[in-house]
Amino acid sequence: MANIERAARAEAPARDFVGELTAPLNGLRAAIISEIKRKSPSAGWIRPEYEPSGSEDGFAPEDIARRYHRAGARAISCLTDGPYFGGRLDYLQRVRAAVPMPVLRKDFMVDVWQVFESRAAGADAILLIAECLSDSEITEMIEAAVELGMGVLLESHDEANLVRSTRLAGQTHPKQVLIGINNRDLRVMKVDLGHTTRLSSKVPDAGMLVSESGIKTADDLDRLADSGVRIALVGEHLMAQPDPGRALETLLGN
Repeated sequence: MANIERAARAEAPARDFVGELTAPLNGLRAAIISEIKRKSPSAGWIRPEYEPSGSEDGFAPEDIARRYHRAGARAISCLTDGPYFGGRLDYLQRVRAAVPMPVLRKDFMVDVWQVFESRAAGADAILLIAECLSDSEITEMIEAAVELGMGVLLESHDEANLVRSTRLAGQTHPKQVLIGINNRDLRVMKVDLGHTTRLSSKVPDAGMLVSESGIKTADDLDRLADSGVRIALVGEHLMAQPDPGRALETLLGN
């Protein structure tokens, strides 16, 4: 832990994840966090040609990141979990070296040491899932992330956890924490974009709200905007297309 903490504090300053996503859209339809995800428990291998057979088989997260950047993404979400999502921790540095955008580490964060590990590996922000964490764990990890100059995306699905997340963010560092609503009910693997629109009123500032999962079209982004939601995390839909960057351009209406 001591070595990881020293490495985290020795890293160059983190890029401003929250600031980038809440900045004026300047003509963009939405501020998109584009995701690099090789597989998922629900979809399996999203890109069959990238399925490993003893090597990386040409998978290049930096190439996908560059495509997202050219298409207008504001940030990159990078899966680092191996067993369920086919990710690796070293993808963070590779992606961050390829693009000027902030990079979010998306993984199962259950201990504060992972916050330091994330910064040492190059992450500018971390994902916390409220359903998996106690109040004290969320608070401790937010405090550690902010101390390291990182942003936080605090995600939930259930209404009770959304209210809890909003309260905890407000008690700690509301300007450094984005509140995420996951439209996928992981208990039944059902996705409903209306979940965000129904719950958005529970968050005092919709400008700090991120809709996650189920966003596939420009009309979906417009529907979210009608509820004041201007930030969306999109992964599986983009990664399933032949050219994820071109898919993002289409999503944004370009």
